[in-house]
Formats: sequence, structure tokens, C-alpha cells
Amino acid sequence: MIGWWKTWKALEAKGIMGINRRNADYVLKYNKRSLYPIVDDKIITKERAIAAGIHVPELYGIISTEKEIDKLETIIGGRSDFVVKPAKGAGGDGILVIADRFEERFRTISGRIISHDEIEHQISSILTGLYSLGGHRDRALIEYRVTPDQIFKSISYEGVPDIRVIVLMGYPVMAMLRLPTRQSGGKANLHQGAIGVGVDLATGLTLRGTWLNNIISKHPDTTNAVDGVQLPNWDGFMKLAAECYELCGLGYIGVDMVLDQDRGPLILELNARPGLNIQIANDCGLTHRTVAVEKRLEELAAEGVQESPEERVKFAQGLFGHV
Repeated sequence: MIGWWKTWKALEAKGIMGINRRNADYVLKYNKRSLYPIVDDKIITKERAIAAGIHVPELYGIISTEKEIDKLETIIGGRSDFVVKPAKGAGGDGILVIADRFEERFRTISGRIISHDEIEHQISSILTGLYSLGGHRDRALIEYRVTPDQIFKSISYEGVPDIRVIVLMGYPVMAMLRLPTRQSGGKANLHQGAIGVGVDLATGLTLRGTWLNNIISKHPDTTNAVDGVQLPNWDGFMKLAAECYELCGLGYIGVDMVLDQDRGPLILELNARPGLNIQIANDCGLTHRTVAVEKRLEELAAEGVQESPEERVKFAQGLFGHV
């Protein structure tokens, strides 16, 4: 019992945020339930982002009913690569990534050859709500397949690495690079076996990595070091993350972004209940940082001042940078 108490006190002193505190002090406090559909439905998120001039993967088409599945051929046209995903999916489930055509069939990102009928069957499963939050009926979107920037070639296995930034009231507080592995099936989802790598908010330089709750320094598939990598256009990522507060109105969110080799930083999706493993990757707790932002907000409110996204980024980088 004493050992448990000492461990808890040590974590508290380090500012480690637990799930109960996240839910009570941040998710419930800053996220209005009426605004959840904006982030829980990827189509709504994408439409709002486009209206706000924020870059997202291009939307090719939406399929809402079984009858509309017949539109698939028209939607994809002559494209050889695209992504099919549920609008209300979570954890990467239900996403089908087509990387190429093979005669009359298609090749997935993992190299599996599938037919047009199999893609239609996947869409039908999405519509029934198989992958949606709560199992409710869903819509399928077909969109542009992101081509990762070449900087990730040596530290990622297939798939598309993404960058998760936790944002409180428009202030970025912590960032993590998520790298696909063979075990994760090329998906950048930690619970499926992807790697989480901390990122210095000030510079965009990668820190240490965590994989299956173990601290690592090298990618298990490529054997290349995951730390010390300079992410390009980092200030652009930070500004993009900060702007998502105005985009959705939710005060505590996880912003997932990707770096496309041709189109630069793109918003992938927003999460109203971001996980806490980002603390392990950064060897740092969230609580001290979120409390510092709340103190900043109190000071600004007393002065009757609101900061722009650029000012919020500058504040966060100055206070939370590792280097």
C-alpha cells in the first residue's frame, strides 16, 4: 500500500494526468456535448475545415446509403489510389487504403489484392455502423490518399505517420509523432502497435519513442533512430493545430495531422477525448502545462484580451519547449 502511495505521489509531482482528471477537469469542462458531432463525424470536420480555408485531404465523394454504393465507380473514376473510411469511425477501424490498381482489381497499402466487390462490401459494412461510435448507421467517405513526406521513409513501416497535438483553448500543450509498424499493419494507432514519439513543441525535433509501453530509441522494423529527427514546417503544424479551436469550438482536443509530400501539412481529424499515452512519449505530464494555460487565460481575461493563433503558439513554444 505504501509503495502504491509513493508511486501515485511521484506521478502527481511530475504532472501526469490520469483519465479521471482528463474527463472531469478538461473534457467535461471545456467540451460542450452539442459540439461533439463536429469532431465525431469526419465529413462535418472536413467541410468546416474547407470553409475555414484549412487544408485537409481532398474529398472525392460520400456514400450514405446502400443504393449509393453504385456511385463508387464514378467517384473513384480512373484513380489508382484512394482511401475509404467511416465518417464516425474510431481508432483507425474500418479504413481501407488503396495504393494501386492491379488489372481489374486493386492493391491495398499492405499489398493485398482485392476486387471491386470487396470494396463495396467494406462500404456496406461501414454504412451498417460496424465501425462507428455506438454502432449507429454511418456514412462512407472516399478521399485522397496521403503520400508521406520522404523524411519518414527511414522511420516508418508502410502506412502514413501522423502528428497528434493536444490543444487546450487554442494553445498547443504537447505533441507526438505516431509511426506505423509491421505489428500495427501500417496504421498509426498506438493500441494496434504503432510507435509514439515525443516532439519538442519549440523546434519540431523528435524526442524518445514508446512502443507497446516500452521506451525505445529505434524503429523495430527499420532499425533507424526515431529521436533527433527534425520535422519540416513545424511552425505550420503548430499554427494549424491552434486554429482548430476556432474551427470546432471545443476547448480540449487532439488534433491529428499528416505531412503530405506534395500538399504539405493537412488536418486528418479531431478528437474530443484524446488519449494520454502522449505523456509517456514526452516523458512529461500534461497537468503542469494545462494548468499554465489556464493561468494564462485568467490573466488575459482580467485584461480583456484574447490572443490570436500565432500568439498562442508563441506562448506555448516559449513555455513548453524541451530544448
